[in-house]
Amino acid sequence: MSRLIPHPLLSLGLVGVWLLLTRFSLGHLLLGTAIALIAGWALGALEPPALRRRRLLPLIRLAAIVAGDIVRSNIAVARLILTNGRGNSRRSGFVEIPLRLSDPTALAMLAMIITATPGTAWLEHDSENGVLLLHVFDLIEPGDWVTLIRDRYESLLMEAFA
Repeated sequence: MSRLIPHPLLSLGLVGVWLLLTRFSLGHLLLGTAIALIAGWALGALEPPALRRRRLLPLIRLAAIVAGDIVRSNIAVARLILTNGRGNSRRSGFVEIPLRLSDPTALAMLAMIITATPGTAWLEHDSENGVLLLHVFDLIEPGDWVTLIRDRYESLLMEAFA
């Protein structure tokens, strides 16, 4: 049964939403069922491997650090935007950061952290040589960003997943 319908609740929910969005008819029921089954099979093919987490405490510490960094970054970016950068020689730029992380889950978490922090954007990760290309809204010293990402975030992710 699980091969035919790998995610039965998802498929049932999709059929239900399909029928709510369209007027109920036999044709819509069949079409919604076909779409739901295809979506269930696609999700079954995309399922990532089981999570291999070693320790939980570093992730709790990381969550606290990230929450503080996001609040601080929101304030800094808002100040720069509202004052048009007066009194600050603001310039944006790109930073290449060599990463030691190779675990896909840890890299995904790092991407979410960087993207959720205002003023930074994850642009590219070269998996062959482990280099992350980061865009920074207010780039003062590129070396500080390398240290920040590697010491604050990557080290805790390596502790939790490596």
